[in-house]
Amino acid sequence: MKIIILDGYTLNPGDLSWAGLEALGDLTVYDRTEYDTEMIIEAIDDAEIIFTNKTPLPKEVLQKVPSVKYIGVMATGFNIVDVHTARELGMVVTNVPGYSTTAVAQMTLALLLEMCHHVGDHSLAVKKGEWTKSKDFCFWNFPLIELEGKTLGIIGFGRIGRATAKLAQAFGMDILTSGSRKRPELETDTCKYTTLDELLKASDVISLHCPLTEKTEGIINENNISKMKDGVMIINTARGPLVVEKDLKEALNSGKVAGAAVDVVSNEPIDKENVLLKAKNCIITPHIAWAPKESRVRLMNTAVVNLELFLQGNAVNVVNP
Repeated sequence: MKIIILDGYTLNPGDLSWAGLEALGDLTVYDRTEYDTEMIIEAIDDAEIIFTNKTPLPKEVLQKVPSVKYIGVMATGFNIVDVHTARELGMVVTNVPGYSTTAVAQMTLALLLEMCHHVGDHSLAVKKGEWTKSKDFCFWNFPLIELEGKTLGIIGFGRIGRATAKLAQAFGMDILTSGSRKRPELETDTCKYTTLDELLKASDVISLHCPLTEKTEGIINENNISKMKDGVMIINTARGPLVVEKDLKEALNSGKVAGAAVDVVSNEPIDKENVLLKAKNCIITPHIAWAPKESRVRLMNTAVVNLELFLQGNAVNVVNP
């Protein structure tokens, strides 16, 4: 059985092992496959099993690889695969849910704390000699913000949203969420469901943890930003297209939004002309929230189990039943 991994490098740049998949078939790992239909088809060749992280598998690819029986998405989001065509062609598509919950929640708080304290900027200032030259025993170049008593609005209250809420509550924050599936048992004195409009109006910080759908695409836009508090902070560790980047840039440059931190953007790698690169008070990281080694180990292990169970006729984590 021939197994192809189309883009293995980001998952395993050399610090993990492919042994689990090697034990299940004849494994070929491509670090990267160019996002070109003919090159993707050539890489797949006559493989029965393919894995992808971000290499797209649209209809025009899937129709040209009849040997494929199984597609393993090495991520939680699976919008890079035309799952409807895959189902029509008898291809099972699986994903890896939940592997990055802890890592993404941790990154969300790291971004929030960076906006509150500007640790990196202040460390750089010290190394440039600003502290040595200071007339006082301390200085700060940015407003410093305490989180206790502030309200965090979480859009999307799945695993990651709930894990983020737990960490934020440890800092004394109150939580509002507008998750589409209300679970009353999750409400407490410091965690409440509300409408999206109320969340936008009441939150000091807004963090995105929802999937990218027709309903959520562009949810951070000029209209919704106008409903927010002056000086709100916005975090996106979910999907880039949740944000209308031009609108966020304008809100940052006007001061309506005091700060933003994004780990994802509309097109990745980021275009050199992306408007957020020229926005004030905007932290941009290169889609790394998911990537601690512990998280990648969980991803790898689940991908192996997914394939093992498929081969046994008991597929799990199927996204195109």
